[in-house]
Amino acid sequence: MVRVPPALILCLAVATAAAQEAPSLAGSIEGDVYVSPTGAYKIKIPVLPALGGVVRDTDKVVTFRDNFGLQVSVGAFPQDATQKWELSTRGIKDYLIYFFSNLVLPDFRQFCPGTHAESAGFSADLLDGTLFTYILMPGGSMFNPPTVLGASESPPVAKRGNMLFIHNGFTFVISTELSERVTEGKSFNKTPEEENKMLRDRLVGLAARMEFTGAAKPKAPAP
Repeated sequence: MVRVPPALILCLAVATAAAQEAPSLAGSIEGDVYVSPTGAYKIKIPVLPALGGVVRDTDKVVTFRDNFGLQVSVGAFPQDATQKWELSTRGIKDYLIYFFSNLVLPDFRQFCPGTHAESAGFSADLLDGTLFTYILMPGGSMFNPPTVLGASESPPVAKRGNMLFIHNGFTFVISTELSERVTEGKSFNKTPEEENKMLRDRLVGLAARMEFTGAAKPKAPAP
């Protein structure tokens, strides 16, 4: 069975935030493109060094972060015999729900025990089947809230969007935090549905930056 190392997606982000020097990489960078260690995909890097952009990775997950509210992780998990069996018996939608519920969500909960799913949706037309999930993480933000005199010290509730799909024997998980929810404080007053649309648009945009081994660059369907 595929095992996502405890808090891997977020521990990479924490390490990135603390990094003072460019880290060594398991994958490689070719110009402005990151190439995964397995060669399963390439992605145009969404951060710039001039803006504090840093890239960190392991053999399965890469995290991009800058100083202006962007933190993105891309995980590519190879499917072993057990995962292939789960996919064949469940079908793609139920398999992605299973993968998120049993592997991804527990990973986030190890980093932030109060994490819970707010909502989810499945798009059958995007990348042959894509699951979007939106989770709330009390005190689990990668960003600092604005300082306000006399304000409550209760930690802000971070919100992350996750995009799961399958390609060439890999289960992909793209995850990003809606940083404005924390950095803008009470001035950010979007509805949950508006927040979800912002996250979905960003995740689809990130997927559009990817190029897969032996496949054309994926394109989002017309809105």
